[in-house]
Amino acid sequence: MRREMSQNSPEPFKLYNTLTRTVEEFKPQKEGHIGLYVCGMTVYDHIHIGHARAMVVFDSIVRYLRYRGWQVSFVRNFTDVDDKIIERAQVSGEPPLVLAQRYIDAFHEDTDALGLIRPDEEPRVSECIPQIHSMIAELVEKGSAYVADGTVWFQVENFKDYGKLSGQKVDELRSPDTVAGKRAPADFALWKAVKDGEPSWESPWGPGRPGWHIECSAMAMHCIGKTVDIHGGGLDLVFPHHENEIAQSECAHQQEYVRYWMHNGMLNMSGGQKMGKSLGNVINVRDALLEFPAEALRLYYLQNHYRSPIPWSNESLIKSLAMLARLYDAKEIAESMQGEGDPDRIAKEMGKEAQVTLELGRKFKKRFLTTMSQDFNTAQALGHLCELARAINRFSGLKKARKRGGPIVVPALEAYQLVNDALGIISADTRDFQEEVKAKRVKAMGLDPKHIEDLLQQRITARTEKDWGRADAIRAELSDSKVVVMDTPEGVQWRISLCE
Repeated sequence: MRREMSQNSPEPFKLYNTLTRTVEEFKPQKEGHIGLYVCGMTVYDHIHIGHARAMVVFDSIVRYLRYRGWQVSFVRNFTDVDDKIIERAQVSGEPPLVLAQRYIDAFHEDTDALGLIRPDEEPRVSECIPQIHSMIAELVEKGSAYVADGTVWFQVENFKDYGKLSGQKVDELRSPDTVAGKRAPADFALWKAVKDGEPSWESPWGPGRPGWHIECSAMAMHCIGKTVDIHGGGLDLVFPHHENEIAQSECAHQQEYVRYWMHNGMLNMSGGQKMGKSLGNVINVRDALLEFPAEALRLYYLQNHYRSPIPWSNESLIKSLAMLARLYDAKEIAESMQGEGDPDRIAKEMGKEAQVTLELGRKFKKRFLTTMSQDFNTAQALGHLCELARAINRFSGLKKARKRGGPIVVPALEAYQLVNDALGIISADTRDFQEEVKAKRVKAMGLDPKHIEDLLQQRITARTEKDWGRADAIRAELSDSKVVVMDTPEGVQWRISLCE
């Protein structure tokens, strides 16, 4: 992997800290190193497109930071002990941990298919019970937790800063139900007493299993340390999960738990509706990937700022795919250009469009990196790439651009490589990308590939017989079905039109 500069002095960057509600310059605990913890999946089902947004966001952040020279220890957990897992396992008739493993395997299949890098560590609740025990014991010893009938509760009123992340006020919190032994509505379970049919472990407080919030604090400390540089997750986790993490961690260790909190905005379905199984509008990643290339999904998330809410619709994804195709087409055009010589001299001879293309290519790296270092603004950074792609297209229309323009587009092709290195998109050969688009979109559009090939063969026959009217009629018929016919030196090719 490329490194922008030495690992001892990586480029600084700024990020929005949810805790302070301001954009701050990042200052690590250890020079050149970042400990990044991201809340992962509760593995009782396949990942859906809402989950994927957080995964793509933090994947791009890790890629970018490593590109700039930071040593990033990337940790994302699996919650494999949870009420939802237990309930699903009871329905399927299998042990909860067996069900969880099945969905962890499916998770890796889906995230690999999305082109995501795997974290350096993926701790699981079931494998971190000793660390969870140790942290709970510290809280009990310090008087921040109490035991009632085998359940250990965190006593929220003992942490005076409770609510500093979310703005919640302790005296306004209400418990949805009454639980025996629980002293206050805001108190939450660190250890749950054993129940019939649930997985359990022995503990100093009796057999049971961990509560939800304690797991991330224990796993973050185990993998990174008592203080985490950056903690990430979806905006829906700010309260109660991340608020409770802060309370229990800072009570246990008497030091700052997280220096910078990052939260991605939520994904909403058409009409602003939330995605939910009860609403019947859940779209799993593996289903979306049957119709769209993985890079189209990645681009869809990244063309919006990570903190912004984004709407999901099939039409929006088609537009993202069209944008991706335009970027690939411009790259293909640039790669096809030939010629040698001094780019400044050639650009001056060829005129304004050549000069603009050369200038935008040369400026791209600085513009891209500056933009990304301001709270990871992938939307604006990709806007710079789209501007460059449009310039390439205009330049390609000039006479002799294909024969002489090679030196002028060298910086542009370097820009494409930078985006690949830093964000993990525009990484395929253009023709391979187009073949994937054909394979996936033809089926989604209800087209028959065999019928298309038959029509193309009929058109070849018509052209051979100089029946130009018939050949044009076939091209028009295919165009109506959004099939673009291209007559090339290598023969007739076709692509799916992604334009409206």
